[in-house]
Amino acid sequence: MATPEHTPTIVPRPPIVVVMGHIDHGKSTLLDYIRKSNTVEHEAGGITQHLSAYVAEHTTGDGVAKKITFLDTPGHEAFQKMRLRGADVADIAILVVSAEDGVKPQTLEALASIKAADIPYIVAINKIDKSGADIAKTQASLIENEIYIEGMGGDIPWVAVSAKTGAGVSELLDLLVLTAELAELSGDASAPASGTVIEAHLDQKRGTHATLLIMNGTLASGAYVVSGRAHAPVRIMEDYIGKPIKAAHLSEPVGIVGWNGVPAIGSTFVTVAGKKEAERPAADVAMPFGSMGQSDESGQKTGKNNVGTGTPFVPILIKVDTLGTIDAIEHELAKFASDRIRVRVVDKRIGAVTATDIQNISATKDAIILGFNVPVERAAADLALRLGVEIKTCSIIYELAEWLADALRARTPAAENEEKTGRAKVLKLFSTQKYTHVLGARMEDGVLSVGEQVKVFRRDLEIGRGKLINLQQQKANVQSVSNDEFGAQVEAKADIAVGDYVETFKIVTT
Repeated sequence: MATPEHTPTIVPRPPIVVVMGHIDHGKSTLLDYIRKSNTVEHEAGGITQHLSAYVAEHTTGDGVAKKITFLDTPGHEAFQKMRLRGADVADIAILVVSAEDGVKPQTLEALASIKAADIPYIVAINKIDKSGADIAKTQASLIENEIYIEGMGGDIPWVAVSAKTGAGVSELLDLLVLTAELAELSGDASAPASGTVIEAHLDQKRGTHATLLIMNGTLASGAYVVSGRAHAPVRIMEDYIGKPIKAAHLSEPVGIVGWNGVPAIGSTFVTVAGKKEAERPAADVAMPFGSMGQSDESGQKTGKNNVGTGTPFVPILIKVDTLGTIDAIEHELAKFASDRIRVRVVDKRIGAVTATDIQNISATKDAIILGFNVPVERAAADLALRLGVEIKTCSIIYELAEWLADALRARTPAAENEEKTGRAKVLKLFSTQKYTHVLGARMEDGVLSVGEQVKVFRRDLEIGRGKLINLQQQKANVQSVSNDEFGAQVEAKADIAVGDYVETFKIVTT
């Protein structure tokens, strides 16, 4: 933070641009073309599942080189919170819409995130190189969804592009530079760095790694960065491609290794001079990641995942490679809540699945460990097999969702429902001996069969239950009746009267 002696050095700041849109509409491919690399091949399932930041340099038509920081966000619906974080730190958004598909559900979710962040945006109609591309139809789709682009009655800039061939990309970058100039973005280059944590994960060899986005100031080696209770010395600092650097500047993403804990994604960070200063503000902030809630007197952790007494639940431990994916997994878990079973996240951490994880969760029946992009240690796998703990690891969110649906369905207790099989109206009561009633009735619906359970109704109010023990039709015993009048023996404690109804039912397990 600036001291009284500090003289601000205000300079233009490169724009931070978030790229958003529906899954498979070409967001990552567009970024790949811009930065002349290819990360799509390295994404599990071909979809982006982490928030990533990159710096590109664009030379405008005037021959001026301009830096632009890009945030790539996932399109899958499960990563909505990650998209929100991306829009929240960005200055400008690109809303990518396929010229083949037009506006889709996640397009509208992305648009809602952009509007919530209150930032300007540009529409990129992508995939114009495809045979099924229809720009006019896509424009109409945008207007139908109240995205009023220029030339169609609105003022939202747009450009047709092909992320594959590069057509229109230079024009898109020119629009970004122009939008940034109109916004007059600036920062204090001489101030200690501050900004936002956009990703964090545990590197098995090097320790905790966090990606920071510098919103103001300059970050230099020798300082300390602080975010909540987590802090780190700025010794190992890397740029967006992992290259060691000595300083990071306005709007740049930077990786810092060596944190004492995992900083929360979306939290702010500040820079201080030394370790003593770093530890002082860290003592007064919220609980660090990994604590699911406060303990009550019984020793049970409390929190939003707890369920009422008597409701079966499945305990789940989440292990992930980066903090950001936890939101996506919890999004999927939220879909499985029902009145017959709930899920309870007992803990969530970064790193490999270990034997300690197995021991911690094995005491609870039906426990599951979900691992996302993390390995399972050999000792953990062996122990899980002995203790009956199920482990599922994967690297694609929709595969995890499908597996979860099956696993939770298998753990859901069966439900017993009463299904009506027949209904008849009592016309005459011949005799009653103790709890056995001999009566005459007329079928109204379905089939009545000997041995079935019976409900007795009077003016639509159930007055008792019993059992159908005999049926007669045309003076002969029968096993079932489905029409006309008949005689019956019903065993029930209720006092059956003329005008009552008897209904037979069966128990159906689902």
